[in-house]
Amino acid sequence: MMRNIGGMIKRGLAEVKYAEWSKEELIKRIEQLENGVGSVETSRHTSSTQVHLKPDTSAPTPKKAKKQFAFHEQHQRFIAIKFAYLGWNYSGLAYQYEPTPLPTVEQCIVEALAKAKLIEKADPDCCGFSRCGRTDRGVSAMNQVISLRVRSQLSPEAQQKQTNDDKELPYMSILNSMLPTDIRVTAICLRPPKDFDARFSCLYRHYRYFFFSEGLDIDLMKQGAKFYEGVHDFRNFCKLDGSKQITNFMREVHGASICHLKDDIWYLDLKGSAFLWHQVRCMMAILFMVGQKLEEPSIVTAMLDISKYPARPVYEMANDIPLVLYNCHYPQMEWIESDSRAPKFYAQFRGMLSDYRLKSNMAKLMDEWYIGGSFQQNTTIHGGSVNVGDGCGRKFKKYTPLAERKVGETPDVVNQRYLERKARKEQPIDEPTV
Repeated sequence: MMRNIGGMIKRGLAEVKYAEWSKEELIKRIEQLENGVGSVETSRHTSSTQVHLKPDTSAPTPKKAKKQFAFHEQHQRFIAIKFAYLGWNYSGLAYQYEPTPLPTVEQCIVEALAKAKLIEKADPDCCGFSRCGRTDRGVSAMNQVISLRVRSQLSPEAQQKQTNDDKELPYMSILNSMLPTDIRVTAICLRPPKDFDARFSCLYRHYRYFFFSEGLDIDLMKQGAKFYEGVHDFRNFCKLDGSKQITNFMREVHGASICHLKDDIWYLDLKGSAFLWHQVRCMMAILFMVGQKLEEPSIVTAMLDISKYPARPVYEMANDIPLVLYNCHYPQMEWIESDSRAPKFYAQFRGMLSDYRLKSNMAKLMDEWYIGGSFQQNTTIHGGSVNVGDGCGRKFKKYTPLAERKVGETPDVVNQRYLERKARKEQPIDEPTV
């Protein structure tokens, strides 16, 4: 009997000629089938009338409201964070409020802090943020320091006792679990000195600039580096920025020396209380010219004398990749460097390191097949390329000494032009008269 019923249904469906139906009738039939109303035989007759379904009078199940995190109800504390980063994947250190081609290091850190609810929002201005030394795009750091206020799970009284440190939030683990592998938090200071500021409390900054010795006279570079030591006007060893309105270019260099690392790798070791924009890269550019015997070591002394060089001669500063902020020195601080959850982060970092080492060896292998050690470039004043630390150099047919080159604008001119341009932008536009 069931077979007969099934056959009747199939025959009934087969007899329906949907091709003859109008668009409205087909739509209505679909609605009826979805609601379990009507039959094939009556669909066309009811398609022109509204099918009234019994409304659902049951109250909808209310969604459970998501509990908002009340940051203002949480305890906070002021801390210092020490961290390292490889700079070539970032648009510098400092957080930027305008879009950048690549993220900045601080952008990654601030976003991680906000995501972990350690600060209220991803904005440095909301947490008393301060940095030690600003680095530009491509520049790395091994011991950069920031200070800020963060959420704490301890009361202000409990925060003062060192015995409670293991009860505090594991700031280092939290951040390292959320940051890219080439940004690593290395230490936390839970109780910085009174009135501590990452920028203004720093005693001195320590930079290193790495380079290969091929084609360079190291002894001449050592002589030139020593001339940088002391208090000097470094206006000819920096890039001017009118928006900063800097008028004092006096800076103290505590130490400047050329040191050997290993094999043919050397570095400029530089310590100073503060540095101007691109100062280290400009200092290194001049030392490269000295090392290539394109300039005498005494050119350093001459360019530090603003009576001889009131404005900077035109020259290209050294490449950014070899520069690293090696350390930032502060008064005695209680740094916590251990991290019970660190092994897995070490494994991630070693994975990245292994990747770089393998790529380096692949490049050396390609070098053996492509060049094979047969290429040598001799640079003299009559032709060659100026070393800028990038391995390529800048070619020239005849070298022009720095003393004979065109010079840029003086700081006074740059500052004044900026102020005039700013005034024009701020000047109200007159409404057109009718």
